Amino acid sequence: MLVTMVEQDSLTLTEDEAALYDRQIRLWGLDAQKRLRAAKVLLVGIGGLGAEVAKNIVLSGIKSLTILDHQQVTEAARCSQFLIDHTAHLGHNRALSSLERTQLLNPMVSVSADAADVADKPDDFFRSFDVICATCCSEQQLLRINDLCRANGSLFFAGDVFGYYGYMFADLNQHEFAEEVQQKVKAVADAGDGDGEPAAKRSKHSATETVTVKKTMTFTHLKDALTIDWTAEGMAKKAKKTPDTYFITRVLMEFCKVHKRAPRVSSLESDKEALTKLRHSLLTALAVDESLVPQDFVNFCFAELSPVCAVVGGVLGQEIIKAVSQRDAPHNNFFFYNGVNGSGMVDLLC
Repeated sequence: MLVTMVEQDSLTLTEDEAALYDRQIRLWGLDAQKRLRAAKVLLVGIGGLGAEVAKNIVLSGIKSLTILDHQQVTEAARCSQFLIDHTAHLGHNRALSSLERTQLLNPMVSVSADAADVADKPDDFFRSFDVICATCCSEQQLLRINDLCRANGSLFFAGDVFGYYGYMFADLNQHEFAEEVQQKVKAVADAGDGDGEPAAKRSKHSATETVTVKKTMTFTHLKDALTIDWTAEGMAKKAKKTPDTYFITRVLMEFCKVHKRAPRVSSLESDKEALTKLRHSLLTALAVDESLVPQDFVNFCFAELSPVCAVVGGVLGQEIIKAVSQRDAPHNNFFFYNGVNGSGMVDLLC
């Protein structure tokens, strides 16, 4: 969908845009910047993670950003949501409260806010977007949006942050991209020093040149990544190599499904108890060893911590830019960040 749109649109950058995006154009080329300039993005949820994503993609020079969020500004948002004037907007809608500062980041990008609930939006609403990035969403909502993106030919991204833990997921379906690679050229004989040595006996050296090649990558649906059969042959070994943040994320998604909210500091002890029980029941249902998730993970699941939002939001924003511009290989299909030990990992689970 994105390629077709850009090919049909004789979009040219203005002098002001060329000056503003000069460094980016030098980095990834004019065609890539034109693709960005034509992209319409929907960002669902603008908590701490959403704010980081909004900042990164607006600064890159997309065409438009629509922020969709029905939640209200709370005191907890002070630790990570920097697009809101918390003194003036406490208790107000998050999308509307984030609009002004988001727009100030780049006046050349059209930014709008929608205070409706994503669950109330009809299927047709999502068709006008080239990229949809869903944060602060339930598993059911993520699966629905992923289905719609596949049907509409849109790029789908999802992510969330729970305390020290965060993840991003991408489903780009069949994605084409350009990548620069080093390629060997024919060996060249040294010119010699005029001593009459035959060319065949002169020393030879290999040279390389940078060429741009087109590649294709196939992505999977989020549903498939969440319904892996860990009892299949060889999967027990794979489970041990899978980042523990994957299973921690599954536990946290299950918590959100049961309680209709993320873990919160105001109910710290009861939520820790609930998470401990869900750790046991979920890992038992998945038929994986409980040791894959440390027991003390329940101490690190609360609030959207600003540093974690910055890391995950930086990766998520970067991946959206890469996918839209069709430059360089995207992450396929998960990125996990564990702030407890400071590790980040890209993992293709299925």
